[in-house]
Amino acid sequence: MIDERWAQAARSLTSRAAFWSLRIVDEQIDDHEIRNDVAQPMRTVRDRGAMLIAWVGAGAGYAATANLSAAGLQQALDLATARAEASAALSLIDHREVVRPALSGYYVSPNAQLALPSRAEWLERLSVECAGANLDARIVERVAAVQITHTDQLYITRDGVRIDQQFQFVMPQLSVAAHADGDTQVRTLGGNYGTLGQGGMEVLARFGFDGSGERVANEALQLLAAPNCPSGKRDLLLMPDQMMLQIHESIGHPLELDRILGDERNFAGWSFVKKEMFGSYRYGSELLNVTFDPELREEAATYAFDDDGTEAKKQYLIRDGVLERPLGGALSQQRAHIAGVANSRASNWNRPPIDRMANLNIEPGESSLEQMIGNIEHGILMRTNTSWSIDDHRNKFQFGCEFGQLIENGKLTQIVKQPNYRGISANFWRSLSAVGNADTREVYGTSMCGKGEPAQIIRVGHASPACVFSDIDVFGGA
Repeated sequence: MIDERWAQAARSLTSRAAFWSLRIVDEQIDDHEIRNDVAQPMRTVRDRGAMLIAWVGAGAGYAATANLSAAGLQQALDLATARAEASAALSLIDHREVVRPALSGYYVSPNAQLALPSRAEWLERLSVECAGANLDARIVERVAAVQITHTDQLYITRDGVRIDQQFQFVMPQLSVAAHADGDTQVRTLGGNYGTLGQGGMEVLARFGFDGSGERVANEALQLLAAPNCPSGKRDLLLMPDQMMLQIHESIGHPLELDRILGDERNFAGWSFVKKEMFGSYRYGSELLNVTFDPELREEAATYAFDDDGTEAKKQYLIRDGVLERPLGGALSQQRAHIAGVANSRASNWNRPPIDRMANLNIEPGESSLEQMIGNIEHGILMRTNTSWSIDDHRNKFQFGCEFGQLIENGKLTQIVKQPNYRGISANFWRSLSAVGNADTREVYGTSMCGKGEPAQIIRVGHASPACVFSDIDVFGGA
């Protein structure tokens, strides 16, 4: 919980600014890891501080501080106010027109207040999976790890709004490398960064961590013996742990409104999406329904309010394939005069909020996995991202996966290694020909989404069913 003394210090602040806000973040990250049956040194990071934002006239000013005393917070607010006054005559955004946060509230991750295992207990659990992966002399590396993050946030405004939010993130990881005759194949549990969720011990069960050592090692050995992925046009069945990356790169980043407005073009890139496309542009086939959804409690980026104090609600971004709204927070909405969502987010106390995707999900369809496979005559199933490349307009892309399996005449057949596919975002989603039902839907999350100057690394969630795309360019790795 946030120290109430910090809240008392915040209530004592004074400023000549018409509006100010304070956001305190107190975060601790603990890493536990077993590598080849050897416990690695524990890593613990504790970080806390505050961001002060002031609005004066048309201008805004920002100042961050690690001094959470009343004097430290007041000094930061005074600096933010002075910067707002200095920028007022030159501001590109009239902050007098931006909607101020109006609601107080509270959020806590599921099971965040239940006790988690001790370090010794974690290492014992990780050791079991690491040892379970030791199946064969060709297994050359086995890593089992878990990262636990506790984050407390307090948001207070001059107008008396107070928002308290408590988050607990658990990220189990498992990686197995197999090597023979100059070839190395790596198989993981949901990718290197994909198994992040909110909650407690149930996160491990959701990702199937217990028993994963033997299972993942067997798949690594299967890949070692498998032929290279063939090249050519095929129907492509993407499983949810690869759909996560596809959604992230070719829907999430292109729809961030500040990127559309040009803010990221010299760093993380621009977007092929333009303002005038909203309301009419066919982004995908009629089967494509994409939501900004901060209401799935177990997902990585679930919250009640964003970091500008805007209440978060589920919104459709793409409905029946047609583009409806961008991922734009309060400031970007004011700039663009277009409705967005509550996704103004900062990676920590020493960064200002910017437009970031949060929980970006594909809504389930009606097809079972068996039906999707049965309807494919010449195709391939791919799981688990291993590489990605996309141009600076988030349009042309090439993605690689850890695991592939051919589909011939409605049946899964040969396992293949190093499967890759490529396409153009503006056309790829229009080739969507089947969307899995709720039974095929899985929830993934990453802690490693980068954007912004100065850089911000933030947590993002993606829930998706399995999906089929028709006539996609597929090829093998070198």
